[in-house]
Amino acid sequence: MGLFISGAEIVFIFFIVLLVFGADKIPTIARGLAKGMTQIRQATNDIKSEIQKSATVENPSKAITDSLTKEVKEVKKDFDELTDSIKRNL
Repeated sequence: MGLFISGAEIVFIFFIVLLVFGADKIPTIARGLAKGMTQIRQATNDIKSEIQKSATVENPSKAITDSLTKEVKEVKKDFDELTDSIKRNL
């Protein structure tokens, strides 16, 4: 994904930066730009991971409904076993 800047334009921009800031300030400017780009990259990765995480999260109401259905089935099974034993005793 290029910025549509040719090599000559990059050299010209570097020359202007050299004239404006001086040779001693360029490394600190480059470090600051690198840190800024790293923070932007980390922020975009965090946003992407949050979006993916929210897209893959299961619907919480479905999970609750499933667990309640499971509990109801277990209670129904226990109740059926109890009524069977009562019928046998009679």
